[in-house]
Amino acid sequence: MNNRDRWRVYKRVCAMFFLAVVALTVVQRGSINMGTPFELERLARMHASQADGSRAPPEEGPGLHLGLKSFWKAGRQKPKVKAWATTQEPGVTNNTSPGNWDVTSSNCSANLNLSSQAWFRALEDNFKQFMLYRHCHFFPMILNHPEKCTGEIYLLMVIKSVATQHDRREVIRKTWGKEQVVDGKRIKTLFLLGTPSNVEERANHQKLVEYENYIYGDLLQWDFLDSFFNLTLKETHFLKWFHTYCPRVQYVFKGDDDVFVSVENILEFLEGSSHDKNLFVGDVIFKAKPIRKKENKYYIPHALYNKTYYPPYAGGGGFLMHGVLARRLHWAAETLEIYPIDDVFLGMCLEVLQVTPVKHNAFKTFGLVKNKNSKMNREPCFFKNMIVVHKLLPSDLMHMWHLVNSELNCSKKVELL
Repeated sequence: MNNRDRWRVYKRVCAMFFLAVVALTVVQRGSINMGTPFELERLARMHASQADGSRAPPEEGPGLHLGLKSFWKAGRQKPKVKAWATTQEPGVTNNTSPGNWDVTSSNCSANLNLSSQAWFRALEDNFKQFMLYRHCHFFPMILNHPEKCTGEIYLLMVIKSVATQHDRREVIRKTWGKEQVVDGKRIKTLFLLGTPSNVEERANHQKLVEYENYIYGDLLQWDFLDSFFNLTLKETHFLKWFHTYCPRVQYVFKGDDDVFVSVENILEFLEGSSHDKNLFVGDVIFKAKPIRKKENKYYIPHALYNKTYYPPYAGGGGFLMHGVLARRLHWAAETLEIYPIDDVFLGMCLEVLQVTPVKHNAFKTFGLVKNKNSKMNREPCFFKNMIVVHKLLPSDLMHMWHLVNSELNCSKKVELL
């Protein structure tokens, strides 16, 4: 091979190397840019929320669709705990929050010492499982939104939900759970979730929850399984979260995701007279007895509760309390053993604080009337005068909301507020 041939080979090798470098650069830039729309969309929503003090859903548009595409592409990676960025209003300093969620590990082992005790061996399997892990009080957060409590909040609407019940949350956002400012009073909404209970579909359901949270930014989720007995964990975790992040929330409404709520009537009730800092009002039940029939959903064995009556408690469909009392309830909850019925557990916390809940006829956590087939349970003029009515399917809630907010011709306003 002469010098000319060597030169030709050298030029070809150099050209091939140059093309390979260019191609590799293009591929790298393309892969990096795949995540850019997601980040831009997130930053845009952060800036928008800083401007008005809330985290509003992004508007439809090409940027949003690009962001959603990259959301799902990012989901192919190993999921991480979501520490969603907090927003802050101008003039509000970081010291308004007492601290951060301080639970980072869920390594909680079973209390096997119980297995040798006769009363424990006599329990049903579900209560055995509950007792083995009863001492596990707090778990890490998966989704967090401390920015919801930034600044002065008049009313925080908090709804217990389950990962798969996205249709209920969607209807609530469109009806009574819509975030708003009424006469200068800021109203915010949050949903409380555990982790999906379906083992086979857990990863898919969790991804849908994260997607929903990306769109709306209103989900609090903890790393414990969503189950009936764990409803009390949802109560204790919210109280701890509220104590940590919400020093300037005046009132809290807490309810289920299958209730009709009139925010207008809540505001009328709160403004109608002065309320002390021990305000706790709802559909209160006095002298309720523990249910001892094993086939009943609310069955409680004597080993867990041996008294004749429960303390007064409000039906969990919906109740209203002062923010100061909510912070005190966190302290009371830490002094008690977890109890498998969340409504009763909160009554126990009130008993520790020597606070008696107030019964109000505008809270109907068992329907307007007990007869489920009664026409009264579908009469919009009755709903218009209520604060809470339990319970409605999403389609029924939407239908009733439109009726109540239409030009209703009700003969007389019921004096309940």
